[in-house]
Amino acid sequence: MRLIVDAIWEHLHDDGVSWVGFYLKDPSAEQLVLGPRRDKPACSPIGLHGVCGRCYGEARPIVVRDVTALAGGYIACDPRDRAEIVVPLIDASGACYAVLDLDSFDVGAFESDDAVQLLQVLRRAGLQSGGNTLII
Repeated sequence: MRLIVDAIWEHLHDDGVSWVGFYLKDPSAEQLVLGPRRDKPACSPIGLHGVCGRCYGEARPIVVRDVTALAGGYIACDPRDRAEIVVPLIDASGACYAVLDLDSFDVGAFESDDAVQLLQVLRRAGLQSGGNTLII
């Protein structure tokens, strides 16, 4: 996970990505805890009511073009963030065990093609086995 975060950060932070990291399911509570990330601290733990929790619960990627449209359904770790993409990590049994989260200060920074590419990266790294894309 650390290698994936570092590679994504190095390739995308100059293209508008403001944060990238993994959230892992806390086995003892209904929340996600922060895993490897770049390049600043983030909220942890987080409840399952935000975009990361929704991605975890639905086990499919979610692209949010404008986080302001989510109102109370968005956990704002950095108030400057305007777009988000979250991709689930699915184990061999089909269960979601973590999510990969990318944020941007730019509205519309992510599209469904980005989710497809992130899924490919995670699959090649052996961290992901499938998922569909939902754009908000």
